[in-house]
Amino acid sequence: MHKIVIVGGGAGGLELATRLGKAYRRDKDVSVTLVDKNRTHIWKPKLHEIASGSMDFGDHEVDYMAQAHWNHFTFRIGELKDLDRLSKTIDLAPYVDANNEPVTPVQKIAYDTLVICIGSLSNDFGTKGVKEYALKLENQTDAKLFHSKMVNVCIRAHHQTDLIEQSQLHVVIIGAGATGVELAAELHRTTREVVAFGLNGIDADKDLKISLIEAADRILPALNPRLSSATEQLISKLGVQVHTNSKVMEVMPTGIRLSDGHLIDSELVVWAAGVKAPDYLKNFGGLETNKLNQLVVSRTLQTSLDPDIFALGDCAACPCTDEEGGRGGIVPPRAQAAHQQATHMFHQVKRRLAEKPLKPYHYKDFGSLVSLGKFSTVGNMMGGIVGKNLMIEGYFAKLMYMSLYKLHELSIHGFLKTALYTLARLLTKQANPTVKLH
Repeated sequence: MHKIVIVGGGAGGLELATRLGKAYRRDKDVSVTLVDKNRTHIWKPKLHEIASGSMDFGDHEVDYMAQAHWNHFTFRIGELKDLDRLSKTIDLAPYVDANNEPVTPVQKIAYDTLVICIGSLSNDFGTKGVKEYALKLENQTDAKLFHSKMVNVCIRAHHQTDLIEQSQLHVVIIGAGATGVELAAELHRTTREVVAFGLNGIDADKDLKISLIEAADRILPALNPRLSSATEQLISKLGVQVHTNSKVMEVMPTGIRLSDGHLIDSELVVWAAGVKAPDYLKNFGGLETNKLNQLVVSRTLQTSLDPDIFALGDCAACPCTDEEGGRGGIVPPRAQAAHQQATHMFHQVKRRLAEKPLKPYHYKDFGSLVSLGKFSTVGNMMGGIVGKNLMIEGYFAKLMYMSLYKLHELSIHGFLKTALYTLARLLTKQANPTVKLH
C-alpha cells in the first residue's frame, strides 16, 4: 500500500486530503491520512471576522473526523513532533485536552509520500513585550480569545466612568497588511453594535478608538499603491487612526511605544505584522529551510533534499515563476496560492503513483481583495482575465471576495452541501443578533 500522509489541515491540506480521498476511495493499494493538531478547520482569512464577532465560528467550522469519514481518508489528531527520513515515519506529540490531560499517546505514522502544509505563524521580529502582552490571530483559539476579551472590555467599561484616562476602549492593531486592515474595519462596526445592546454607559463615537500601526510608508505595502491609497481613505473616514512610518519598539501592559518615543495607550493590542513558518521547521529532519523557517522546495513542490517529501502553502518557499519562466522571488503566502498548490499537488500525486514525470508549478496571480466589512471591498484583478492591474471596488469587489470562500467550500463540500450550508446561515442570521455577544 502506498501511504500518503498530509500534515496540516488548512486550506491547502484539507482540500488535498478531500480530493485524494475521493479519488482513491476504491483503491485498496492507496491510503490517505490527514494530520492536524486541532479537531476542526476554519478558513484562515475568516479569523478576523471571528475576532470581531461578525461571524459565528460554529457556523463555519469543519469537523475533521466527519470530513474524513465522508470523503474516505483517515484523520489523526496531534502536532508534528519529529521526522525520520530513513524509516519514513513521522511522530506526533500527545494530544491533550483543555485540562492538560493526555488524550492520545505519541503516534508514529509511516509514509511513502509526505506533504507538509502546516501554514504560518506571526513573526514578532523579536519585538519586546509581544509574547507577553499582544494578542495574535494565528488560529481559531486566538480569534475567539480576542473576541471574548473585546466583549468583556466593553461590559467592564460600561460600569466605569473614567474611560478616557484608562483607554479601556482603545484597540491597537500592529501591522497594516490585509489581516490588520480587515480587522480594523470590522471592529469599527462590531464594537458599536456590541455597545448598542444595552451598554448605554459608553459613548461609541467618543470612547471607541482603533489605531492601525504600520512600519512602511503606506498600509497594505505588499499590494498596489493605488489600492493602498483607496483603502486608507475609506478606513480613515470610518475614524480609524492610521499611523504609517511607525515602528513599534515595545508592547507594554497598557499600550505600545513607538521608535520615536511616542506612547499609545490601549487595552487590547493585536500583533498582525509579518508571518513566518513555525520555528520547529528550522532544519526539521535535516531538510533545507530559509530564514523564515520555510521549507525550500523546487518547482515540483518537492523539498530540495528529499524527493519523497513535498511542501505547499505558507510553510513552503517555492520559486515564483509563470509559464513563460518570468517573475522571481518566492510564491507569496496567500490563500489563492495554497488553493492552486493543492490542486497541482493532487495531480502530482496521481503522476507519482502512475510513475510519470512530475510537472512544475506556476503561480497565477489573480489579484488581491481586501474586505472592509459592510462598508466596502477594494481590490485589483490581474493575470489573463482582464489584463494587468485593474482596480475594482464596491459591490462587484465584494462579490469577488465572497466567491473566494465559496470556492474553498465547494472544494471540500461539493455543490449540494455548500448550497445547504449557505441557506442555513441565511436563515439563522435572521433570528440572531447582528454581532456575536459571547
